[in-house]
Amino acid sequence: MSGIRFGYTPPEAMEQFRQIVRTALEREGELSPALRQRLEQKARELGILRVDMERVLQEVMALPSVQAASARRKAVVISAQNAAQVVQLARWGKGRVEQLAFSPDGRLLAVATGIGLSLYDVPELTEMRFIATNAAIASIAFSSDGRLLASGSDDNIVRLWDVTSGQLVRTLEGHTDNVRSVAFSPDGRLLASGSADNTVRLWDAASGQLVRTLEGHSNSVWSVAFSPDGRLLASGSDDGTVRLWDAASGQRVNVVEGHTGIVTGISISPDGRLLASAAWNTVISVQDVASGALVYTLKGHTDSVFSVAFSPDGRLLASGARDSTVRLWNAASGQLVRTLKGHSNSVWSVAFSPDGRLLASGSDDGTVRLWDVASGQLVRTLEGHTDWVHSVAFSPDGRLLASSAKDQTIRLWDVASGVLVRTLEGHTEEEWGVVFSPDGRLLASGFGDNTVRLWDVQTGRLVTTLKGHTGWVRSVAFSPNGRLLASGGCDWTVRLWDVQTGQLLHTLRGHANWVNSIVFTPDGRLLASGSWDGTIRLWGVRAS
Repeated sequence: MSGIRFGYTPPEAMEQFRQIVRTALEREGELSPALRQRLEQKARELGILRVDMERVLQEVMALPSVQAASARRKAVVISAQNAAQVVQLARWGKGRVEQLAFSPDGRLLAVATGIGLSLYDVPELTEMRFIATNAAIASIAFSSDGRLLASGSDDNIVRLWDVTSGQLVRTLEGHTDNVRSVAFSPDGRLLASGSADNTVRLWDAASGQLVRTLEGHSNSVWSVAFSPDGRLLASGSDDGTVRLWDAASGQRVNVVEGHTGIVTGISISPDGRLLASAAWNTVISVQDVASGALVYTLKGHTDSVFSVAFSPDGRLLASGARDSTVRLWNAASGQLVRTLKGHSNSVWSVAFSPDGRLLASGSDDGTVRLWDVASGQLVRTLEGHTDWVHSVAFSPDGRLLASSAKDQTIRLWDVASGVLVRTLEGHTEEEWGVVFSPDGRLLASGFGDNTVRLWDVQTGRLVTTLKGHTGWVRSVAFSPNGRLLASGGCDWTVRLWDVQTGQLLHTLRGHANWVNSIVFTPDGRLLASGSWDGTIRLWGVRAS
């Protein structure tokens, strides 16, 4: 590659080279030495930089179409004899969306999913990179300088990523259960993590060393947040309490035990003096941060409160609840200012625009609504989601609004016009089913009792019951020759069975949620599985 020049690579040359590489890899299925030489020659002709060529190769080789081509080339027919050798060959999809976070400068949008992290350029929403973690990520947070991204996942680990390169900087291990929440201190020196192991842990962000473990909660810690000056840390838990900690010493400052249900959300006022917390018991509690004293409770919602947020100037507090309403409260007096009605189902999330003029709300009715804070009037309704909207967030400049929903899509909206800028789509769930064997003699069915049953079609007789799954069986599929049966279940596994003997041949693990759909390729070489974790995985036996 010595002939490849150094300097500027024109974008049009990059795109042309990318298409050449994609076509070649989809055709040949692998990057052989001969193909690599041809691509290097083409790169020289187009004036592609060495680093840019390598980057294009990595990007294109990760495309589903290229992975599928490689899988087809390498796979052999799946049989009873080699079923135990079936492994994952490819995966489509990036997982169900769990959380969104804008970088401090508003130029990047980080998306946490069931299997990894995606970083998008804003506002074009061009995916810069995808980082596969093979663990469901529950929480993400940017450092104050935007250089690091922290993630907490269901493998009990906190990870720190370099935002520029996408490289893993360090792994923080110590929690003994799922990490539910992460937050950087305002100066970026400390990282807090809350976990289902009932603890909050403070880490040195620079070294990755555990500074201290904060114990006291008696149930999962779902939310952590630093005060604006970084001196205090608040944690909310399933034990119904909010605890305030001195960030420097780790000493508990106070415990708020006014809640009788799960704490669903917390927010600290911009001046750091007040802490609001929401709970399943319909009551919002507001405490004085310094003393821990209960300043007032806000009562008015008629069902569980899911979200609270202070306005940027600290004068208002917004809340969203299962009673389908959004309420605005005077943060100084606790008086109800107004009730915003319009949603027809639970309101899961509320967020103020950076200038405080607009309030966004996301609901189970599948809509996002924008409200004028001063008048309480509905500005517009953003429609497009086909299922519950769980999260809404404004970009720092207030021009864009991101929403994520149970329909496994992320939508980016232009706030001024309400126009949908871009949609990222996930995968749809499949229903339970039955399937005939290729010869039509047998019928396979999956049941809620964790079994697969094989029936004789002509007589209706139960031929055999296949037991092994530890969760509902949601999908079944015969191999093309009818000798194997694959089943996918709520135990997150795919299982391969010998149809003639009923013997369990192999269990395929890798999905992070229910397996809803499975299918063999017509040639019997590959098995594809689709899951509630938002991914499609491709399984097969590698040719020796």
